[in-house]
Amino acid sequence: MINTNEILETLRMIDQEKLDVRTITMGISLFNCVCDDEKRLASRVYNRIVRQAEHLVKTGEEIEREFGVPIVNKRISVTPISLITGGIDDPLPIARALDQAAKETGVDFIGGYSALVQKGMTTADRRLIESIPQALAETDVMCSSVNVASTKAGIDMDAVRLCGLAIKDLAEKTKDRDGFGCAKLVIFANAVEDNPFMAGAFFGPGEGDCAVSVGVSGPGVVKRALENVKGAPFDVVAETIKKTAFRITRVGQLVAQEASRRLKVPFGIVDLSLAPTPAVGDSVAHILEEMGLEKCGTHGTTAALALLNDAVKKGGVMASSHVGGLSGAFIPVSEDIGMIEAAASGALILDKLEAMTCVCSVGLDMIAVPGDTSAATISAIIADEAAIGMINTKTTAVRIIPAPGKKVGDFVEFGGLLGRAPVIPVHPFASDDFIARGGRIPAPLNSLKN
Repeated sequence: MINTNEILETLRMIDQEKLDVRTITMGISLFNCVCDDEKRLASRVYNRIVRQAEHLVKTGEEIEREFGVPIVNKRISVTPISLITGGIDDPLPIARALDQAAKETGVDFIGGYSALVQKGMTTADRRLIESIPQALAETDVMCSSVNVASTKAGIDMDAVRLCGLAIKDLAEKTKDRDGFGCAKLVIFANAVEDNPFMAGAFFGPGEGDCAVSVGVSGPGVVKRALENVKGAPFDVVAETIKKTAFRITRVGQLVAQEASRRLKVPFGIVDLSLAPTPAVGDSVAHILEEMGLEKCGTHGTTAALALLNDAVKKGGVMASSHVGGLSGAFIPVSEDIGMIEAAASGALILDKLEAMTCVCSVGLDMIAVPGDTSAATISAIIADEAAIGMINTKTTAVRIIPAPGKKVGDFVEFGGLLGRAPVIPVHPFASDDFIARGGRIPAPLNSLKN
């Protein structure tokens, strides 16, 4: 039972250490909207979302005022759209309906313009992936994702190739905004069905009609706690992070339960992910540096991140029976002031970031690369990251921006939570013939667990 003392205990974390509820996300199933007429399907999708999420923003604002807990975003996730568009030829009207519904309800983002193609693509899947550049270029708050791999199925390299092409096209279509459209697209391996964080959120087919989930974030809280154990052994560091994560998760549990009660919607999960922002004092990189690293990206960074991610999960699981989503530490370069500084100094390069994704919460996130990076190279980066997820039975992802007209050392500017990112180099050698092979990279031996 969460009591008043626990609420009061969080006030210091909120006021001084940048603790916030990063998002309340309402997941909405769209399976009951299915029909074979584009206009009717778009209308049904719009009406379903607007009716279900009518009070989401208002409720979030009320909880924020009453409990004094900052709730940064209110969001919606929906059934992967390729699963409901098999009877129509063009998914773009559905993309427009999603964007319009999100604006009508007042949420910050809506996610779920998605396809699950880890083992193969239906016609609807292929159409959706090919439509992503246009869909994200002409909408404002809609986000998209594609799951191209899983431990059970292997890696669909045909889908990987299509995603590389889509990212290049999307960057070009939004070149007036430094390729901003690419910030709304995530390519996954082992995507989870209950992720409340954008841009990768969708409401999985294994979910019910509706659920409300919460994503909590508190890098500043963890860093401040570690400042009190400076020089202590790693056992003490891990225990300190666990206790801190427990307290943070309890805040999320409180908000999630209250939102569920007021909205009369089942409680889904609390996702405890240390999601940073560009603000000073809200950086995952600075947590790693507090452990004794001169600069994030130097030798020891992967070990420090592994400890952090594990301790966060252990603390969160003790605080809530429904911890889910991604729950760990995000390392988005553009959204973390410490990561931005490390990448700009040359301490944090693409290969080191890839190594860190073996132990972080997700993967290569908000990485800006030169605008002349080829689609095949982008696909190869996705394939590498998918392989890490597939072999290690973990979620990995790529959110990469080939910034039009930019070269190494330049910056892309997105503003807000998306921040700014230095353009970092990719390897100059081609992967075209590798990507051109197509087909499927088979699932690993450790997938045979039945």
